Amino acid sequence: MTGLRRLLAWLALPAALIGLTGCSGESEPRPLTVVGWGGSSQEAHRRAYWQSFTRATGIRLQEDTWHGGVGVIRTKVLGGDTSWDVVQVETEDLILGCEEGLFEPLEWSSLGGRDAFIPTAVHDCGVGAMLWSYLIGWDGDRIEGPGPRTWADFWDVERFPGRRGMRRTPKYTLEFALMADGVPASQVYPTLRTPAGIDRAFRKLDALKPNVVWWSSISQVPDLLGSGEVAMSVTSPGRLIVANRTEGRNFRVSWDGNIYAVDYWVILSNSPRKAEAAQLLRHMTLPENQMRLPQYIPTGLTSRRAGELIDPRLRLDTPSDPNNMTNALELDANFWVEYGDQLTQRFNAWLAH
Repeated sequence: MTGLRRLLAWLALPAALIGLTGCSGESEPRPLTVVGWGGSSQEAHRRAYWQSFTRATGIRLQEDTWHGGVGVIRTKVLGGDTSWDVVQVETEDLILGCEEGLFEPLEWSSLGGRDAFIPTAVHDCGVGAMLWSYLIGWDGDRIEGPGPRTWADFWDVERFPGRRGMRRTPKYTLEFALMADGVPASQVYPTLRTPAGIDRAFRKLDALKPNVVWWSSISQVPDLLGSGEVAMSVTSPGRLIVANRTEGRNFRVSWDGNIYAVDYWVILSNSPRKAEAAQLLRHMTLPENQMRLPQYIPTGLTSRRAGELIDPRLRLDTPSDPNNMTNALELDANFWVEYGDQLTQRFNAWLAH
């Protein structure tokens, strides 16, 4: 199958590029391409890793952004589109993509070995990029006082009037709905694994649906909150904290009941620049480099050594701080691999009515 993909990738190259390659003597006419989530997250990676990588190696980088979904990767790889090399992916996309041969297996010895990372950051096809959370965020200039603390508060539009921002996906949304309905974090996935539990989550969503603004990119959240279009939103804390630092905003967050997970760096199996891509992964996961990332966006680190070296003050706004893990729920990627398709179909049908 690998040989067929390589052949498709070659045949997909425009003739002009093939000719250019032959004339210039270069093996590949474009820069190494790395793909992230955009916004302040991508800016943080650029400042922490990508600029220094080019200075250290002379390898030029170009960037792209995406919103996730293994189907996007599948279409590119199986269709022979070789425009991406290194991509930041969520856990269930990593699992599915690795099973389907869409990602290159990693050489862990070149990354310092599996033991150099926290356990959840290690996978045959991916290395942890960051540890992050989804939680409740709001504008302290618009909601005075302590603000919402729990997912029950998020659902309480009488006490906290205004619309709510939520990611347009059943993942996270169903979990939050159950916690808002009184299900303890430890029982969320056992509950969702039953038909009655799924029905319960959708009934809770019914109550909030008229007040929801659905977003597709996390980079939209600061603007939604800042403009007052929503009173509060599901968010990652880093985006709001960066806006507080750089724009003088007064965004606030509640960590109670947050869902936390690891994002991963992967190399696409049809990348024509696998060696350079592996160099980039090594650069981004070196402890002395990774420990720079929280300077630009608050996030948990996946390198054990980086976690030991980092200034403790930079942990305060991240899931690496135990004080932020009250009632926290680790995203169950295997649940979403197993049930993601059917729940997405039901969620999209629910949105349409």
